[in-house]
Amino acid sequence: MPKVITLRLKEEEYEKIATAAEMENRSISNFIVTEVLKNIEESYYVDPIEMAQINSDNKLLEKLKKGHIDAKSMKGKSVV
Repeated sequence: MPKVITLRLKEEEYEKIATAAEMENRSISNFIVTEVLKNIEESYYVDPIEMAQINSDNKLLEKLKKGHIDAKSMKGKSVV
Protein backbone atom coordinates (compact mmCIF):
# COMPACT_ATOMS: atom_id res chain seq x y z
CA MET A 1 0.00 0.00 0.00
CA PRO A 2 1.43 3.42 -0.93
CA LYS A 3 2.54 5.71 1.87
CA VAL A 4 2.08 9.46 2.00
CA ILE A 5 4.86 11.64 3.39
CA THR A 6 5.30 15.34 3.92
CA LEU A 7 8.46 16.87 2.54
CA ARG A 8 9.53 20.37 3.54
CA LEU A 9 11.48 22.16 0.81
CA LYS A 10 12.86 25.64 0.40
CA GLU A 11 11.32 27.54 -2.50
CA GLU A 12 14.46 27.26 -4.64
CA GLU A 13 14.69 23.49 -3.97
CA TYR A 14 11.06 23.04 -4.98
CA GLU A 15 11.58 25.07 -8.16
CA LYS A 16 14.63 23.01 -9.19
CA ILE A 17 12.80 19.74 -8.59
CA ALA A 18 9.64 20.94 -10.33
CA THR A 19 11.62 22.15 -13.33
CA ALA A 20 13.57 18.89 -13.64
CA ALA A 21 10.37 16.84 -13.34
CA GLU A 22 8.67 18.96 -15.99
CA MET A 23 11.65 18.57 -18.34
CA GLU A 24 11.27 14.80 -18.05
CA ASN A 25 7.48 15.01 -18.35
CA ARG A 26 7.01 13.37 -14.95
CA SER A 27 5.16 14.26 -11.78
CA ILE A 28 7.20 15.73 -8.95
CA SER A 29 6.42 12.68 -6.81
CA ASN A 30 7.58 10.26 -9.51
CA PHE A 31 10.70 12.33 -10.14
CA ILE A 32 11.66 12.36 -6.45
CA VAL A 33 11.04 8.62 -5.96
CA THR A 34 12.96 7.70 -9.11
CA GLU A 35 15.95 9.87 -8.27
CA VAL A 36 16.14 8.76 -4.63
CA LEU A 37 15.95 5.07 -5.57
CA LYS A 38 18.59 5.56 -8.26
CA ASN A 39 20.85 7.27 -5.71
CA ILE A 40 20.38 4.43 -3.22
CA GLU A 41 21.23 1.82 -5.87
CA GLU A 42 24.37 3.71 -6.91
CA SER A 43 25.51 4.53 -3.37
CA TYR A 44 24.70 1.47 -1.29
CA TYR A 45 24.87 -1.54 -3.59
CA VAL A 46 27.70 -3.10 -5.56
CA ASP A 47 27.05 -3.58 -9.24
CA PRO A 48 27.29 -7.16 -10.62
CA ILE A 49 30.58 -6.55 -12.47
CA GLU A 50 32.27 -5.16 -9.36
CA MET A 51 30.90 -8.03 -7.25
CA ALA A 52 32.29 -10.57 -9.74
CA GLN A 53 35.70 -8.88 -9.51
CA ILE A 54 35.58 -9.03 -5.70
CA ASN A 55 34.53 -12.70 -5.70
CA SER A 56 37.33 -13.64 -8.09
CA ASP A 57 40.05 -12.03 -5.94
CA ASN A 58 40.98 -14.82 -3.49
CA LYS A 59 43.60 -12.71 -1.71
CA LEU A 60 41.02 -9.99 -1.03
CA LEU A 61 38.43 -12.54 0.10
CA GLU A 62 40.87 -14.01 2.64
CA LYS A 63 41.63 -10.53 4.00
CA LEU A 64 37.90 -9.79 4.26
CA LYS A 65 37.29 -13.06 6.13
CA LYS A 66 40.16 -12.32 8.54
CA GLY A 67 38.87 -8.78 9.07
CA HIS A 68 35.38 -10.12 9.76
CA ILE A 69 36.71 -12.60 12.33
CA ASP A 70 38.81 -9.87 13.97
CA ALA A 71 35.84 -7.52 14.12
CA LYS A 72 33.62 -10.19 15.69
CA SER A 73 36.26 -10.88 18.34
CA MET A 74 36.71 -7.12 18.93
CA LYS A 75 40.36 -7.12 17.80
CA GLY A 76 41.94 -4.01 16.37
CA LYS A 77 41.14 -0.33 16.62
CA SER A 78 38.10 1.59 15.49
CA VAL A 79 39.02 4.17 12.87
CA VAL A 80 36.61 7.06 12.53
